[in-house]
Amino acid sequence: MATIPIWPGSASFSETTNPTPFGFYDADLEFQNSANKVATWCAQRLGYPIVDIELQAVNFFTAFEEAVTTYAQYLYQYKIIENMGTLEGSPNDNDLNGQYIQPNLGNIISIAEQYGNEAGTGGNVDYKSGSIDIIPGQQKYSITELFTNEQEAGNPIEIKRIYHFAPPAIVRYFDPYAGTGTGIQSLMETFGFGNYSPGVNFMLMPIYYDALKIQAIEFNDQIRKSAYSFELINNNQLKLFPRPARSEKLHFDYIVKADRNNPVKNPATNLITDVSNVPYVNINYESINAPGRNWIFRYTLAISKEMLASVRGKYSSVPIPGSEITTNAGELRSEGAAEKQSLIEELKTMLEESSRVKYMERETQIIQNTQDALGKVPFPIYIY
Repeated sequence: MATIPIWPGSASFSETTNPTPFGFYDADLEFQNSANKVATWCAQRLGYPIVDIELQAVNFFTAFEEAVTTYAQYLYQYKIIENMGTLEGSPNDNDLNGQYIQPNLGNIISIAEQYGNEAGTGGNVDYKSGSIDIIPGQQKYSITELFTNEQEAGNPIEIKRIYHFAPPAIVRYFDPYAGTGTGIQSLMETFGFGNYSPGVNFMLMPIYYDALKIQAIEFNDQIRKSAYSFELINNNQLKLFPRPARSEKLHFDYIVKADRNNPVKNPATNLITDVSNVPYVNINYESINAPGRNWIFRYTLAISKEMLASVRGKYSSVPIPGSEITTNAGELRSEGAAEKQSLIEELKTMLEESSRVKYMERETQIIQNTQDALGKVPFPIYIY
């Protein structure tokens, strides 16, 4: 049986060639100093010098690098999930390590904009204007035949507003021949007082008088005349009421359906689009606080147990004069896996408890408890 290298009793990170597989933290002085100490600690926790440890310094350094990376993985995953609604769509050219993420409503407003598109009150789909020629006596028109094929190269459109309505009542307010006007020299030429002619009386009507007159004109048109309206079927077949009496252009607003259905608005590069390109880079080990490092140390030990189990598992028993020794590979492997799972759950719980939702719940509970406590304080009675 080949001789198995064992732990020599000390480690020197700076003197080891390629101490870690990826070299993520090799230039960090804090990582270098901690690596030597962690290697010694793990070896002693595994039983050195009472028993031989079949691992070398590079094995402990590798476990240490993996532990730091795992810690950063769960930390950054949590931060990404916590802030994805804020980060999505923002530039990804600056790393977010150590940056405070200020929550905002940008994505919520973007979602709400889609309702504005349909309501005609905003949004990010361009409203366009078009028109068709109205023929006297013709009520029915095909908008697609008269407009879309020429103007939008066959792209389907959706009509949003048709400008077909009676003239506003206010334009006939001062018309003495409309039957509902004031008849008093067009209200002194729209309050210009008719060049101050001495032959008329100066007057200024109250506002409610104007409102009643406008209402009278509108009711007159609604009841005694054919109302201005239209019927649009299948976003194409248009029928106008009343029957057009003169040639004119009918204007309308529309959108191109392809513009609304296109999910990519204002395409740009270097934007955060999903969790894979949120710009978090390898964590700076020097910035990790004591609780975080403690977690990393324990996770390194758990990985080291699995490594040692793999080595010892290759030789389930070692012959010695007159007998043999059975290794504890299975026990080490089970312990390492269980400790890793427990540490990950511990980290997830800590991250979850530090979320904004939990923070607000705790603050609410503190305020409620404070109010309940103050409510039991006797109130003094003042007698004057």
